[in-house]
Amino acid sequence: MKFAEDHNSSRYKITGYDAKGVEINGKTFKQSFILSPMELISDWQPQDLSSLSTEHFAHFYEMKPEVIILGTGQIQTFPDREILKYLVQNRIGYEIMDTQAACRTFNVIMAEGRNVVAGMFI
Repeated sequence: MKFAEDHNSSRYKITGYDAKGVEINGKTFKQSFILSPMELISDWQPQDLSSLSTEHFAHFYEMKPEVIILGTGQIQTFPDREILKYLVQNRIGYEIMDTQAACRTFNVIMAEGRNVVAGMFI
């Protein structure tokens, strides 16, 4: 598991990751979750990208993010076109990448003091 020292005072931060899970504040998660600097939803449904629908983004928008990161598992895979269209229509920036890259990106954006929300598939 890769680790990086972080001096950010946010409540939740990614402290490690590998192909089997993501560590948040020292606790490993092995299923899909939503994460912002101030909130963790550890039982996010769906559990895989093929089950993702626009309804799964409702909680993201309640968190009022500046940017959404979607970690798609071990490889970068893009969701259905309808989901991409939905994200564009809601006028919030988004990035789609493999989960390990999403973990690194989340920490960087969070360290900049921006409100980032990530949906991660393991």
